[in-house]
Amino acid sequence: MPNIKSAKKRVITSEKKNAINTSKRSRVRNAIKKFNAAIDAKDIELAQQLLPKTMSVIDCAMKDGILKANTAARKKATICRALDAIKA
Repeated sequence: MPNIKSAKKRVITSEKKNAINTSKRSRVRNAIKKFNAAIDAKDIELAQQLLPKTMSVIDCAMKDGILKANTAARKKATICRALDAIKA
């Protein structure tokens, strides 16, 4: 544990930020898992309802700096491709 007051504050703030980032990253993973579960169950209607919500969660994570722009684009393209494949 640091002795200097500002260093102590940095430890506390970095722990808080780490918890927030972990929560946001988990939210993205859970949204993608729900979408993939709908795809695996061949439930097209549920997948179409979850698509905009999942896209939104990914976009918010990118905006907050949790995901890089190319990573977010890749994840969005992957879920769109999965939905298109099940429709065809």
